[in-house]
Amino acid sequence: MGRKRAFPWRRRFAALLLLALLLGGGWAWWQGQHWRPPVEDFPAQGVLLGAGDGLANFRAFAAIGARFVYLEASDGAAARDPAFARNLRAVRDSGLSYGAVHRYDPCVPADRQAANFITTVPRDGGLLPPAIALDKLAEDCPDRVSEAAVESELTTFLNQIEGHAGQPALLKLSPAFEERYGIAARLERNLWLERDWLEPDYAGRPWTLWTANSAYRNEASEGPVRWVVLQP
Repeated sequence: MGRKRAFPWRRRFAALLLLALLLGGGWAWWQGQHWRPPVEDFPAQGVLLGAGDGLANFRAFAAIGARFVYLEASDGAAARDPAFARNLRAVRDSGLSYGAVHRYDPCVPADRQAANFITTVPRDGGLLPPAIALDKLAEDCPDRVSEAAVESELTTFLNQIEGHAGQPALLKLSPAFEERYGIAARLERNLWLERDWLEPDYAGRPWTLWTANSAYRNEASEGPVRWVVLQP
């Protein structure tokens, strides 16, 4: 008889435990979505934006603490971010520092990609160093591209766009690209690494920029954005 009366209490306890787990998981999810590194540790923080992030309000980003913004600009040999020209005009009046990102394609010759970047991104002494997003692998190329060719073409590309920008580029390295090619040890450029919530260490040397939250929800934009911090 006593054992039968115990069952409702067990069910009630299990329900309470499940509720606590759900609430805890929801709180952790909310915290993760709204987290960014403390300003005390990383005073210079900013955002990476492209057409996929919708209409950008740069003054609103400045109001929540952004000090710089990187804009997606060009991709491979011919693609351009549809919002780049509009974003570039708008960010110039915001008081934020700003730079441009090219997404590198190891399947495409360096000269063609450099031409795309140079015709998309104007020569502007006020721009931050150009960032080269390295996340595409040569395994997906129609024709075989060796590791040596990837490094050689990337070096050619960097030399050409750095001549246009007047300053060294940043290597925005994905974990997969670095694991495959070990570029961080081969090319002496500042690094932009990515890992949500935890400082990245996969390049084997210190980073300059860090995408600390790839889905940061905030008051300045309708949807989540990629929040970036600068090494102090």
